[in-house]
Amino acid sequence: MRIGLLTDGGYPYANGESRLWCDRLVRGLPQHEFDLFALSRSADQERQGWVRLPDHVGHVRTAPMWTGADDSRHAGGRRGLTGRLATGLGRSYGRRDRRRFEEDVAALVGAVCAGSGADGPQDGGGHAGTASALFAGGLHGLAELAREKGGLHTALRSETTVRIVESACRAPGTGRTVHSATVPDYLAFTTELERALRPLSLDWYDEDGLGAVDLCHAASGGAAALPGLLAKRFFGVPLLVTEHGVPLRSHYLAAPEAASGAPVRALLANFHRLLASEVYREAALITPGNTHVRRWQERFGADRERIRTVYPGMEADRFRSVGEDDDGGGPGTLVWIGRIEPAKDLIALLHAFAEVRRAEPDARLRIFGAPSEEGEGDAYLTQCRALAAQLFPDEAADAHAVGDNPVTFEEIGGPEVPDLAEAYAAGGVVVLSSVVEGFPISLVEAMFCARATVSTDVGAVVEVVGGTGLVVPPRNPRALADACVALLRDPERRARLGAAARARALELFTVEQNLDAFRGIYLDLVGHAPARWPASSESRAEAGPPRPFALPPEAHVLDALPPVPVGATAVVAAGTAPAGASRVPSWAVGAECACAGGCAAGDGHA
Repeated sequence: MRIGLLTDGGYPYANGESRLWCDRLVRGLPQHEFDLFALSRSADQERQGWVRLPDHVGHVRTAPMWTGADDSRHAGGRRGLTGRLATGLGRSYGRRDRRRFEEDVAALVGAVCAGSGADGPQDGGGHAGTASALFAGGLHGLAELAREKGGLHTALRSETTVRIVESACRAPGTGRTVHSATVPDYLAFTTELERALRPLSLDWYDEDGLGAVDLCHAASGGAAALPGLLAKRFFGVPLLVTEHGVPLRSHYLAAPEAASGAPVRALLANFHRLLASEVYREAALITPGNTHVRRWQERFGADRERIRTVYPGMEADRFRSVGEDDDGGGPGTLVWIGRIEPAKDLIALLHAFAEVRRAEPDARLRIFGAPSEEGEGDAYLTQCRALAAQLFPDEAADAHAVGDNPVTFEEIGGPEVPDLAEAYAAGGVVVLSSVVEGFPISLVEAMFCARATVSTDVGAVVEVVGGTGLVVPPRNPRALADACVALLRDPERRARLGAAARARALELFTVEQNLDAFRGIYLDLVGHAPARWPASSESRAEAGPPRPFALPPEAHVLDALPPVPVGATAVVAAGTAPAGASRVPSWAVGAECACAGGCAAGDGHA
């Protein structure tokens, strides 16, 4: 079958959070054809280019979300079909189109300003449901206007939109924060709204783009899923949404010192909350990467009957060389691996290690990592080094030896630690000290290496570790130190927990289990979806209403063959048709139907 993979700031670009997972998914399912629809998030991301794509990737369409609305720059490349903003009437909307635009923007912005979607599908007075309905009506109305007339990006930056935002913010019933917005806030939110709705104006919604795929698979919620919403509305394409993190959560955690003011942050949070609820409502299936994400999805309207947890797959073979008894740095060594940033709370880890040293004077701590790409990473690393030097002065065995610090900051790739597996093998216990965490990848890697772990109870840590490691409260150096000491003093317990951790990781978190899950999900969703109807009104009238199960999903698997047109009188076996001719698998040729008179396979009977 033909899969439309939707990404935001990830695959096929060389950097991005979803890159590795998407690449494994695409390469692991070569029986399907993938079309990529990617939103880019920075000039640096586009400058680094794409990863090498496999041959069964068909078209690639990209669209920059970081440029100005009038900027035509885009990313090209092999197979590159570029997403551009559709042009059209723009400022010259007729009276009827202007009225449509104003009504749809008023509905969408009114729902956002009311902020009623925060309390789930319904509250006592039903306001949340009303806000969700208004938001959905405005969103889809704007999408239809953009597809028919173009020029939506220009209209959204107009004075008319600013006045609608101002009126909605001042309307009775808005929250105190939104009600306090001023003119600069109206302008800032209008700019951000245009950027957030820019996917509505792309030229992806045609019979050669999203209209040609059998299934849309959004690699994250939010902006990535927005084209999938429109593909479902315009063409009836089923939507699958996978979330390994919670995009909505990042909007709630936006830094108070951000450039935008509190009213703008509140409005954007309301917008993304309502968008997430609409995506969850329209998705045929939602696959969170862990239960922590699942709870967020259910909180904002996802139906439990359409949620299936699928853990992200990780490569286990790269850690196969690490044995359960292989302590390269000694059993008294603690290892920490990750990006060095405030959310990892290395300050608490260093204070905890001071307590560990009092109980175990020979203990050592090896920190493997690099500053995060955010600007604060370097400053935080400098702060951690200074604290380590203050807490642990260089020590020497005697008066003639050179002093040595029990805490080291290292990078993977040197002669002592050439790869990631060697880093995990450098100690007996792996520590995670985060205060914020989604799916803890470093813990899974430590489990593949049969390492006992000590972790803070954040994100999906408890779900991942199960009973194979020790878990303590975050921001509690004393508890972290006590757990580390307990494992350092008990080698048999370390070995037992490490073996159990490896068994659990191999059962739940491998690439193979992830691919098996999505292989079945793809077939199930396409098999239960109604037959697609033609995009044009003329073809739709000739074909009649869509017929459920018009073509079995297995017919899409072999050679990515196109379906036979309804009413076709002749078919050609796979491998014998000339270029451009419609083909079906050889096993489907000549199948007889039980209806009166008989018909060819693929004629569309339910």
